[in-house]
Amino acid sequence: SNPASPTARSPSAASGPSSPCRAAAAVSNGNGAAVRRAFMRHSSISSVEAYDVAFKLMLVGDSGVGKTCVLIRYKDGAFLSGAYISTVGMDFRNKVVSVDECKVKLQIWDTAGQERFRSVTHAYYRDAHALLLLYDVSNKTSFDNTRAWLGEINEYAQDDVVIMLIGNKADIQQDRQVRYEDGERLAREYGVAFMETSAKTGANVELAFMAVARELKQRMSRTTHGPGRFNMSEYIRQESQVKSNGCCSS
Repeated sequence: SNPASPTARSPSAASGPSSPCRAAAAVSNGNGAAVRRAFMRHSSISSVEAYDVAFKLMLVGDSGVGKTCVLIRYKDGAFLSGAYISTVGMDFRNKVVSVDECKVKLQIWDTAGQERFRSVTHAYYRDAHALLLLYDVSNKTSFDNTRAWLGEINEYAQDDVVIMLIGNKADIQQDRQVRYEDGERLAREYGVAFMETSAKTGANVELAFMAVARELKQRMSRTTHGPGRFNMSEYIRQESQVKSNGCCSS
């Protein structure tokens, strides 16, 4: 089957001259009709904002690792505190971000981690451009299970899907069961990017999505404008260093 392709705005839907980003997206545009139909069904609750290209991201991982909290922190800047309610089936949010000259729409799908919903999740893997695999740093079982999740990704997702491993709940230090180095080592083993986040404090949440957005945009540009030089892991290291030096505030 054809690899998942970015969804470009049709020329009639966009105002002004065609940007290089939009032109690249038009060249790369291919399948993903199922994704677009799903979003049409949700159009009544989705805000309309101009964009050049859209990518589908999925949050996957065990139930309770904080996928919904990470999504709401990123989209709304809020933290879901109180009783834990697991996601049933699928849900999504849209967010448009600027990457260089490009307006990139991230279609972020939140998935249920329970086994009984796994077949539903598998059906959505094929059209995903990026998968963010989360575990809970205070729950070693959720970390151990990431290998099984990576196996499912390898089986059901596109070969060129962008994968990021995320250790969430990094604000929890006293009850931490998974060291940063353990996550880093696993990511190296599978050749994927890695970082830790905290939906509670917001630490690195925006950086995670921006790194993925930049990687996807750069890959799209490479297919139409020659090789690119963006390295997602290096970008994460550089941006984390800037934040640790106090040059930026979230």
